[in-house]
Amino acid sequence: MAIIAPVLPNNSREIERVDDRRVINGILWRFRTGSSLQDVPEPYGPRTTLYNRFSRWRKAGVWDRLQDVVSKRYDGDLLMIDISRARSPAWCQREKGGSADLCMGRSRGGLTTKIHALVDADGRPVRLELTAGQSADAPMAEKLLNDPRPGATILADKAYDTDAIHNFAKQRQCWPIFLQRYQFNRVSFWEMLRVEVRDDGSNAW
Repeated sequence: MAIIAPVLPNNSREIERVDDRRVINGILWRFRTGSSLQDVPEPYGPRTTLYNRFSRWRKAGVWDRLQDVVSKRYDGDLLMIDISRARSPAWCQREKGGSADLCMGRSRGGLTTKIHALVDADGRPVRLELTAGQSADAPMAEKLLNDPRPGATILADKAYDTDAIHNFAKQRQCWPIFLQRYQFNRVSFWEMLRVEVRDDGSNAW
């Protein structure tokens, strides 16, 4: 909490405030489990408080500031990039006349959103981006990586093994390693770092 405390809003009203740690853990528990608000355990605080604080902080940009603060403490020697999909419920459809940029699109899993994540060696999020479910993985890599530390190792699966990303990494003096999807469960960390050098000077598994 010491890291994020400086960017948390201060309550100016003379009302006893539910502890931020409890509320944040309750909000994270709900999204991590995919549960409804009514299923959040009582020790995390009143459900109304969880909903109100999440909504108010979202409108005020507090969650973005929390992400920025945590990201600044990342270990830049090893960066890992991948995606996850969030499936939209059946009732979630675009409203007529609304914005078309809702980060939802049709894929084999139905109406989904892709979560593109860049994390450090400890799994701490460095940068997150959302796109529609049918979008490709590789085009988001440069936006996620942005300013990697020179000499950093970039670990990703074969979906990111493109000439553009090789050139991007080479220009920034990084070491890209692209693995087949099944290899993530079969190789150790040190085996991942055994990199061959191609004839053109880029790295390959």
